[in-house]
Amino acid sequence: MFRISLLLSLYTLIQSYNWTQLNLPTEHVPYFFYNNPLLRSTCINEGSVFCPYYEQAIDNSTKCWGYESDCQMNNSNRSFLVQCPDDSRGWTTSKEKQIHEFWRQGDFGYIAEKRNELRSFCTPIESDHDSSSLECVDHIRYCHAKNIYIDFKNIQIEKHYDRYREDILEQGDVGGKCTLNKDDLTKNGDQKSPLQSWYSELRVFTPLNDSSLLTKKCDIIFDKPTYLIKLDSSNNMYHHFCDFINFYVSQHMNNTFSLDIQIILWDTSNSDYWSYFSDTWKAFSSNPLIHLKSLNRKRVCFKDAVFTFLARMFFGLYYNMPLIPGCTNTNLFRSFQQYVLHRLNVKQYGPLKSNLIRITLLNRTTQYRQILNFNEIIQHLQAKSNNEYVINVVDYNMNVPFLQQLNITYNTDIFMGIHGAGLTHLLFLPDWATIFEIYNCEDKDCYLDLARLRGVKYFTWENGDKVYPQDEGRHPTMGTPHKKFTNYAFDVNEFERVVRKMVKYVKEHPAYRLAKRLKYKKLDEHKGEEL
Repeated sequence: MFRISLLLSLYTLIQSYNWTQLNLPTEHVPYFFYNNPLLRSTCINEGSVFCPYYEQAIDNSTKCWGYESDCQMNNSNRSFLVQCPDDSRGWTTSKEKQIHEFWRQGDFGYIAEKRNELRSFCTPIESDHDSSSLECVDHIRYCHAKNIYIDFKNIQIEKHYDRYREDILEQGDVGGKCTLNKDDLTKNGDQKSPLQSWYSELRVFTPLNDSSLLTKKCDIIFDKPTYLIKLDSSNNMYHHFCDFINFYVSQHMNNTFSLDIQIILWDTSNSDYWSYFSDTWKAFSSNPLIHLKSLNRKRVCFKDAVFTFLARMFFGLYYNMPLIPGCTNTNLFRSFQQYVLHRLNVKQYGPLKSNLIRITLLNRTTQYRQILNFNEIIQHLQAKSNNEYVINVVDYNMNVPFLQQLNITYNTDIFMGIHGAGLTHLLFLPDWATIFEIYNCEDKDCYLDLARLRGVKYFTWENGDKVYPQDEGRHPTMGTPHKKFTNYAFDVNEFERVVRKMVKYVKEHPAYRLAKRLKYKKLDEHKGEEL
């Protein structure tokens, strides 16, 4: 059923495909054509004048992400970056199993697993080309629907402030013309929760006898592919980027990367969406975001609707993820970085011709987790630099536009800061970079795991005798001791020692050396001017 639905989607896509809405990184185009062979043929037939990816289309080399049915572990075309140099600490009995488990948990193996779960919960009527369909994975964590309606007549958003109400739809408020497997749908309601499943919204899915009921009574019809998403905390980078990662995974599930899509924020409150990181949505859609409250008291029809993976699923990405020890480097998180930076037009200007390593030190000006001897550390590092590195001190606060922050981060070789959501910027470091979580405040796996998924080297404070907390720290509401709620001073010589290790690592990294050679070549072509 999934294969039939995919072929129908491809046919529809080809009939009206707009190449200007694709805008993929060059490195991703071969993978796109592998999964869209008819579009590849269309591009070749149109020629370079009309198709900007003509050169990639005529290239006979093929690459696949790894979740495709014919792209298995031994396929030489398969994209695979996972490395497991360290022990799994008893998780697996062999290195091969360790590698596969990491790929399954946090790489494109996750998508392969979810694609295998995808099945029909409401099957289209074969004799009716206007019939509906509903396909979902286990626990209704992700669904893809065709020709369905949702009636928002009773949600009364203007009276509520709860973002995650689960009672807004009643029997008959969502449905389509298809044959419903009600028992299977009910059995998959075991993980019902606002940010873990769509079961609360789809448990009342109602099969109709007449598809004309879908269109005759619709106040709004969405003809474009429409993605529905429930957001985690949009003012926290760590949590909000869990939304963006899962949105990207949903695009791979649906094999749709056009910017010409609609995104609906499933927020059942009357509050407006605002986020310091909202520019990131421009990497996914060229259309304005739609808030659920704009659909209040309306019956809406969807030609093609995706209920995206959610931020806090059990064993999800990357929140609540049990990640096997000893491994690093996923192509999923690397491709997410490339995808976002390319579409937001963020450029890499390094390595520097001067061979200086670019260090960015994130200085928190919040109430907790400040560096008490910050100026002393900076002065000491600058005095000991020996012309090996240059330090840029930043405070990623609301006065620094997010795209400006991304430009700084992507042009950083060493990124440093105390435990906090700002360290999520490690997702956008270059491949050769390191992340220094100066002090993890006893939350040792959070950014270590994120660094492993992205594939950048992680460092943290190594000598507990040389870090000096201001006090024991106490949770502001519960009053219990907590390492996150105080400030810290650090031994300057120990700080410098860790910095030296990171500088050495960056300079010896193969990706850094390759980038430097390519940079010198470009500089020669431009008569030695810095790019």
